[in-house]
Amino acid sequence: MELIKSLVEAKAESRAIRRDLHAHPELRFEEVRTSEIVARTLQASGIEVTRGLGGTGVVGLIRAGHSGRAIGLRADMDALPIQEASHFGHRSRFAGRMHACGHDGHTAMLLAAARHLAASRDFDGTVVLIFQPAEEGGRGALRMIEDGLFERFDCDAVFALHNWPGFAFGQFVARPGPIMASSNEFDIQVHGKGGHAAMPHLAVDPIFSAVQIVQGLQGILGREKDPVRAAVLSVTMFHAGDTSNVIPDRASIGGTVRTFDDEVTALFERRIREVAELTAQANGARAEIDFQRNYPPTVNHPREAQFAAQVSADVVGPSLVLTDADPRMAAEDFAFMLRQRPGAYLLLGSGDGSHRDTGHGAGPCTLHSASYDFNDELIPVGATFWVRLVERFLSPSG
Repeated sequence: MELIKSLVEAKAESRAIRRDLHAHPELRFEEVRTSEIVARTLQASGIEVTRGLGGTGVVGLIRAGHSGRAIGLRADMDALPIQEASHFGHRSRFAGRMHACGHDGHTAMLLAAARHLAASRDFDGTVVLIFQPAEEGGRGALRMIEDGLFERFDCDAVFALHNWPGFAFGQFVARPGPIMASSNEFDIQVHGKGGHAAMPHLAVDPIFSAVQIVQGLQGILGREKDPVRAAVLSVTMFHAGDTSNVIPDRASIGGTVRTFDDEVTALFERRIREVAELTAQANGARAEIDFQRNYPPTVNHPREAQFAAQVSADVVGPSLVLTDADPRMAAEDFAFMLRQRPGAYLLLGSGDGSHRDTGHGAGPCTLHSASYDFNDELIPVGATFWVRLVERFLSPSG
């Protein structure tokens, strides 16, 4: 690996920042302390800072030279409502919330890169450092956009980097096209007529209809969607009744739909509604359906993905760069930024979890796990990538 010496030498300082953030996790739109640390750290390096964008978001600007070009680098800051299982020294100090996705590490990586870029200014243009709140279900990226992110801080391209357990340490995934799925939720309320369980002919059983609806939903996936266009439909909630001798008035069904393009999402939204309404009607019941499109698919722009792949190959070597890895069915709200500007979302492999300190939870080191912890050895790797990306994108000769 060709890592920047000063970033390697500053690893202990960056690790201290990361572990402090890990010990003080803040949920979406509550990242007050985190934003303050980010802003103070940037200002200490002479970086111009704007606070409060999208609620608790922070934007830093580093300018050099005379070019009008600009590149946006995004890190997410929020934690998750999970009870941490680990007991090492930097474990969460707050019950019911922890950094289980590595946003503390993403923030530390971008801060390390920002300090280096502010000191070197070896580029021609503007670096827009985007520290985003509420990635975990809060649409923080959209909130920042609606707050004027790109009107106030225009970018020719935007990039984001996310650690990913399971890939080899230092391995980059820079895939053109879809890399993360859309996230959509459905809620179906089936209304019947309650009655005595021993006299079902005098009732309209919502459970009977709901079971058929669940089976019918899988038919959309298996018999109506083009099989070469990937998607997932999972029913994850089914609630009805309170006792064994009463037919309830209502049954509830809930779940998620994940797709890689809006056309497939639209198919599921239309057919879930039709299957639920008509199945219930056929049984004398009634169905109400709510379908929420939360995050669109994250789709990398080919030119920017290829550019990022070339930069990452310079940092870690071509053998540690994947451009054809399968996309993930998880969702990511950086998708909203990629709908506004060209760019790419990259994954950075963090290994198998063996990096964790003594006292970690017994579970796997996977994202959204109570036993997860970010791999601090990644900080100079990710920070070096950010610096080299800026230097090449805003090259004076380019």
